Amino acid sequence: MNTHEKGTNSKLEGNIQTDFQKSMSYGDYLHLDQILSSQHRLSGHHDEMLFIIIHQASELWMKLIIHELTAAIEYISRNDLEPSFKILSRVSRIQQQLIQSWSVLSTLTPSEYLEFRDKLGQSSGFQSYQNRLIEFALGNKNVHTLAVYQHQTKLYEQMLDALNKPSIYDAAIKALSARGIHVDSEVLNRDVSKNYEPNDSVEEGWLTVYRNVEQYWDLYELAEKLIDIGNQQMLWRFNHMSTVERIIGHKQGTGGSSGVSYLKRALDQHFFPELWSLRTKL
Repeated sequence: MNTHEKGTNSKLEGNIQTDFQKSMSYGDYLHLDQILSSQHRLSGHHDEMLFIIIHQASELWMKLIIHELTAAIEYISRNDLEPSFKILSRVSRIQQQLIQSWSVLSTLTPSEYLEFRDKLGQSSGFQSYQNRLIEFALGNKNVHTLAVYQHQTKLYEQMLDALNKPSIYDAAIKALSARGIHVDSEVLNRDVSKNYEPNDSVEEGWLTVYRNVEQYWDLYELAEKLIDIGNQQMLWRFNHMSTVERIIGHKQGTGGSSGVSYLKRALDQHFFPELWSLRTKL
């Protein structure tokens, strides 16, 4: 490389903005000063930074999932199914990022975690309200889970509002009915704050869709998108459970839960049950 080339490469291209006294920079737009100054270790242990960042990053991904699911539910509720397909595909990709994060956290050994676990106090991932909002949006409703948010009035009201809104599966079932497929009125008019229970008419409705794919292509596509995100959520739960077991075994969770035993029970809770059961009958 000659002297002229070295001089050229050492300079920025002529049109690159370098003066941000009156302009918004990349860091300004993303508020990086706030995001990157929000990691406060309570111990002197090196690995606590990993623990904090994994959970903070996961909460950001969860915020995006909630944003996307809210839009998808609105589209489906208007019987405008096609725009929801891309949204639900995006949700599935985000879920994959969350699933992968457990493999990063699993590099934390039991001995390393014990160096700072006592600093967490009673804080626990069980208290993640965004994860709870995702579960609500997918149809896993439980009013008793709101108790941990009672000390935050605005958040508690937000959670209660979400509990009483139709899940994405409620919206999908109504889309079935809107296409002339019979669904029992007790399902269409059910209390959406309650956990969804399987229904024979819903299973028969989805069977009609799967047996007549060309006629009901959009409903079929919707069903498969739901299966995808439901499956990814179950994989996230499983990886969560296995990572916790790898790091703390069967110790009680910091928030008072039974830890791995609680997480294992959660694996028995399926989303969109008729979309799974119909496969046996096809």
